[in-house]
Amino acid sequence: MTAILRFAPSPTGRLHIGNLRTALFNWLFAVREAGSFILRFDDTDRDRSKREFADLIATDLAWIGISPHKTIRQSERIALYDAAAEKLKAAGLLYPCYETPDELDRKRKRLAARGLPPVYGREALKLSKDERTALEAEGRKPHWRFLLPNFGADPFAPQRTDIVFDDLIRGETTIDLASLSDPVLIREDGSYLYTLPSVVDDAEMGVTHVIRGDDHVTNTAVQAAIFKALGAAVPRFGHHNLLTTVGGEGLSKRSGALSLETLREEGYEPMAVASLAVLVGMSGSIEPMADLETLGGRLDFAAVSPSASKFDPAELDRLNREIVHGLPYAAVEGRLAAMGVGEPEGETFWLAVRGNCDRVPEAKGWAEIVFGDIAVPAPEDEAEAAFRTTALRLLPEGDVGLQTFKEWTSAIKAETGAKGKALFLPLRRAFTGLDHGPELGPLLPLIGRERLAARLAAPR
Repeated sequence: MTAILRFAPSPTGRLHIGNLRTALFNWLFAVREAGSFILRFDDTDRDRSKREFADLIATDLAWIGISPHKTIRQSERIALYDAAAEKLKAAGLLYPCYETPDELDRKRKRLAARGLPPVYGREALKLSKDERTALEAEGRKPHWRFLLPNFGADPFAPQRTDIVFDDLIRGETTIDLASLSDPVLIREDGSYLYTLPSVVDDAEMGVTHVIRGDDHVTNTAVQAAIFKALGAAVPRFGHHNLLTTVGGEGLSKRSGALSLETLREEGYEPMAVASLAVLVGMSGSIEPMADLETLGGRLDFAAVSPSASKFDPAELDRLNREIVHGLPYAAVEGRLAAMGVGEPEGETFWLAVRGNCDRVPEAKGWAEIVFGDIAVPAPEDEAEAAFRTTALRLLPEGDVGLQTFKEWTSAIKAETGAKGKALFLPLRRAFTGLDHGPELGPLLPLIGRERLAARLAAPR
């Protein structure tokens, strides 16, 4: 059987790294099984779903390297859900309810006051046709609930009904349907909540595995019942742990701080983001993977922690730094060109500065130092001023090459007696305006003799 998986985001906000964790678990599993991956936009929420968010989600996934084999939008498949709803209504499994949100809230509070679970009591099932007509005459519109198969002959006497499934990640999992309220599948305005369209689409597309966050574990029991009510095969489900902030708060699509768009714009490498999204909360070290294929080799559902894992931005910075320090020139050539750094100096420049860049965009700052006009800091004292004068006088004639720095500093050392920090720090301050940075030797040919001389001779 060919594995068919899907990632089903609601286009109501930006993807964050927690969403990416789900997408990658599905994508990497599908690739490993030589299966297919479907991107499904769950956009039945008419008010909150936006096409621009859907486009951004597609861009985010492409940036990571995820290429869906098929993309669908639930808003274009309403007829399928209508047909399924009619089938459930005809079977007496989808029934109209007329309570307002306030009335339902009061019912839950009364149950809580009595120490009872807040489970819907199926009062709407007791309404006669005339009572329903009278409620609708008052202007009430029904929402529709699915009748869970958690009773014998009497739906008002629910009994323990275990749904047991072999979770791909958590192992054997049991949910008692009697502990749940009949889920609302259709809102008062006729629009669909997540549950029914998801089941219909999974069945129609032949989805074999559904991997998602463990906040959906209970939903799985409900959906399994709907699959069976529609006569469809139930997929294999897997539920992974969720990511939180360092402070333990849940990640939100409507908070842009950890969105993939923000991380991309801030210059993070896609494989740093992907590596952390998958490996955090999994046994073993968190290391930057070279590509998605390598990352897929590390995916081990048995190694996923059962508890929530914290996303630490410092860990992302570490992974990104390791990747950037090893990037070949070919991997950044286009980005450097956009900064105005191209051939013939491009490769020499990148190899000289990459060890001092946590993110590729930081190379722009070094490009401005190397190729631009900088404000040289004044000497700290007369001794440093004299040192610059000597260095300028000893600057070799002709073009500056890779050996120039060694020969030049040897001459300066011989005349002044300066060595170590006393020799190199004044030169670094004069050439870069900073007291730290890349090795000066490879930078000198890029700065060039004219700029070197001008910086040493800068007004003091």
